[in-house]
Amino acid sequence: MCLAVPVKIIHIEGEQADVDIGGVSRRVSIALTPEARIGDYVLLHTGYAINVLDEAEAKETLDILERLVAADGSAALQ
Repeated sequence: MCLAVPVKIIHIEGEQADVDIGGVSRRVSIALTPEARIGDYVLLHTGYAINVLDEAEAKETLDILERLVAADGSAALQ
């Protein structure tokens, strides 16, 4: 099963962006989402931003993932 996770863009340099995922910064490719801007949420899959999301949708998805993790007893996504 594949999973794509919403992340927030915090810095852009060319076709690369630094994103925040649960308080951790990671460099990803935004080559597939050239319309993405700082502050946008994007759907991240295997190191590539594959879609720009609106903030409400991203936060709802993150909330659902957090509840799944909590129900499983695993470490938090934050």
